[in-house]
Amino acid sequence: MAKTSRPKAGGGSGKRVSGKRRKAAAAKSARKAPGKQAAKKSPLKKPAARARKTPAGKTGPARVARAKAVRPSEPSIVEAALAAFAHEVRTPLTGILAISSLLATSDLGERERRWVDTIRVGAEHLAALATLFVDAAKGQASGLLVREEFFDLRALAQTCGDSLSGRAAAKGLQARIEIAGDLPAFVTGDPVRLRAALENLIDNAVKFTPAGEVGFKVGVRPGAKGRLVATFAIADSGIGLSLAEIKRLFRPFSQANVTIASRFGGAGLGLSSVRQLARAMGGDVVAAQKDGGGMVFTLSVTLAPAQVPAVEGNNPAASARSLHILSIEDNPFGRVVLNAILTELGHRTEFIGRGELAPARIMEGQFDAVLMDMVLPGIDGIEAIRQIRGLRDPHGRIGIVGVSGRPQDEARARTAGADAFVVKPVSPRALATALAVATCRAEAVT
Repeated sequence: MAKTSRPKAGGGSGKRVSGKRRKAAAAKSARKAPGKQAAKKSPLKKPAARARKTPAGKTGPARVARAKAVRPSEPSIVEAALAAFAHEVRTPLTGILAISSLLATSDLGERERRWVDTIRVGAEHLAALATLFVDAAKGQASGLLVREEFFDLRALAQTCGDSLSGRAAAKGLQARIEIAGDLPAFVTGDPVRLRAALENLIDNAVKFTPAGEVGFKVGVRPGAKGRLVATFAIADSGIGLSLAEIKRLFRPFSQANVTIASRFGGAGLGLSSVRQLARAMGGDVVAAQKDGGGMVFTLSVTLAPAQVPAVEGNNPAASARSLHILSIEDNPFGRVVLNAILTELGHRTEFIGRGELAPARIMEGQFDAVLMDMVLPGIDGIEAIRQIRGLRDPHGRIGIVGVSGRPQDEARARTAGADAFVVKPVSPRALATALAVATCRAEAVT
C-alpha cells in the first residue's frame, strides 16, 4: 500500500523525489548486477577487447605504423598535383606571352599597344603565381632547389620594370624605372624564382598605393668569391607601415594590419614566400619606411657572372643562322605557339608527338637542334633525351633544349644530356637564347 500511496500524496515534488529514488535504485541494481549491463553494451565493447588481446603486429600498433607510413607521401601527392597544374597552366600562358610579344613588335597604335602590354603583364603575373604555388606546396622543411641557368639579367630587369609601369598606368599612378648602367647582361642564377619574387613585390607596391607613384631601381655590387649581388628596390608612396607592423610583415599568413588587409585583400603568404625565395638565392628582402610616406622593399640575390657564348656576332639571342628544328610536343596549342615563335625567329620546325619517335627521325632528317618537352605520352622527355644521346655521331651530338612548365625538371634534363632548358611560359628571347647556347655547345663538341 505504501508504494502506491506515495505518488498520489507527493504532487509535483513527490514525482521529483520518486524520480531520484528510481535513479538511485537503478544505479544500485547496476552495481549488484554488472553482467546485465555489460550484456547490453557488449556488442560494442567486444571488438575493442579482442583488439587488445590480439598479438602485437596485427593490431593498433600496426594500424598506427601504417598511418605513419602514409603521412610522408601526402605532401608529395600535393606537390605532384600542383606541379602538373603548373605545367598545364604554363602551356597556354606561353601562347599568350608569345603572341603578345610578337604583336608588340608589329605596327600598332598607342591604344592597341597598351592593350597588348596589359595582356602580357597579366600572363607574366599568372606564371609567377604558378611558381609560388608549387614552392609553397614544397614547404620550408624540404627546402628549395635553386636553379643555375644562363639568362639575361638586363632583359629580366627591363621586363619587370615594364610590368610595374603597365600596372601603374592602369591605376593612374606614376612610375619611375632606373636600371644601373653597369648591370651585367648575362648571368647564371634562378630567373624563374627571381621573377616570381619581384612580381609579388611589384603587385604589392601598386595595390597599396591609392595615388602617387611607384618606383623600380636595379643595382649591382660585388659579392664574395667572384660573384655579384643584384639589388632590386621597389618603392611606393602608399599607405606605409609602422615599425611594429614591419616586424610582423614576413611571417606566414600574417597581415601587418588587419584593417588594411580587409580593405586591400591578401592572405599574408606572399611576403613570407618572397623572403624564402630570396634567401634560397643567397640574398634577402628587407622593408623600410620611405621619406615622405610609403615603403621601400629591397630584394637582393647572389648571381654568378656568365660569359656570352661566341655565336654569330656574339649575340646569342639573335643568331642570323636559320635552323632546322625538331620539336617533340604533343599539345596542339603548344605546337601552334612554338611554330609562331620559331617562324618569327627565322627557323623551320617539324613536330612529332612522342619521344620514342625522336631518335629515328633525327637519324633520317637534317636537324640542327631539338626542342624536347618533358611531359609526353609514352616515354617522357628525360628518357627520350637519353636515347638521342645514345645515337652514333654526329646525330648523338645534336643540340637539345628541354622545355617544361616544371622548373624541377631542369636538373634531370641536363643530367640526361640537355644543353639548355627553358621554363614555360617561353618567351621568344628566352627560346632564342637557349637555341643559340645549345647549338654553340653542339658545334664545340664537333
